Amino acid sequence: MENVIELEQVNKSYPYFQLKDVSLQVKRGFFTGFIGPNGAGKSTIIKLILHLIRPDSGRIRILGMDYQNNEKEIKEKIGFVYSEELLYGDLTLQDMKRIISPSYSNWDDAIFQQYREQFELPLRQKLKTFSKGMKMKVSLAIALSHHAELLIMDEPTAGLDPIFRREFMEILQEVMLDENKTILFSTHILNDLTSIVDYITLIQNGQILFSKESIEIEADYGIVRGESELLGRDTQRYFTKVKKTANGFEALTDNVAEVEKIFGHSVIIEKASLEEIMYYSREDKHASAY
Repeated sequence: MENVIELEQVNKSYPYFQLKDVSLQVKRGFFTGFIGPNGAGKSTIIKLILHLIRPDSGRIRILGMDYQNNEKEIKEKIGFVYSEELLYGDLTLQDMKRIISPSYSNWDDAIFQQYREQFELPLRQKLKTFSKGMKMKVSLAIALSHHAELLIMDEPTAGLDPIFRREFMEILQEVMLDENKTILFSTHILNDLTSIVDYITLIQNGQILFSKESIEIEADYGIVRGESELLGRDTQRYFTKVKKTANGFEALTDNVAEVEKIFGHSVIIEKASLEEIMYYSREDKHASAY
């Protein structure tokens, strides 16, 4: 099975927001970064993947199965780490383990103990005394202790300091040494993904704009700067978004090689960061197409 997550033409409408014909595939054994601004639809899609909400239309398959016939089996194989606290503050870690472990037929106490020691998590201290970073480690230890094949993380590093964010991402790199594990990591903190992800999926306004290999994005996307006279109907098509500047224009391209061939040394081309790609991909009345 190549894909562990498959969404096909999924729609979900709210009075204030709509997912529109979302199709998404997440490949087994890889780390996929799921990016987009706040409110773009990342959390809604994750809730659909976890079967916390139902789609209005479309098809969802997880680990080759559908929820209608295989909900328990699917949820046995998913580990979830969330930015908001889902732990009972008045309980200890030992209490939480006692409550959660019976829910999973594959719960492994030895693995839980291994991660508890690695993460330096006290068993008998109340969870409300844990720092936010420690609570993220608790969630991750629980997610890994029942041999989950698919780890879904919704903004897990939000609100964490840069040092712990880096430590957390290093832990995930170690997890991905197991080629049977797959991670879907939703975030708007794009620096977290730079050195670790295999694929990037960008969502804007409830629609998937692209889902590509990170090396492909690095090779194909660029920021182009040049004089306004270089733009016209025949050249505009090489840019996904163009913005006027005091000295000419600045644009995003998803085909650096073609722009280099067409414009040569008359423009400046720089690599586009994920932040720049997300910025230029947004709907913005001030970003004009010539």
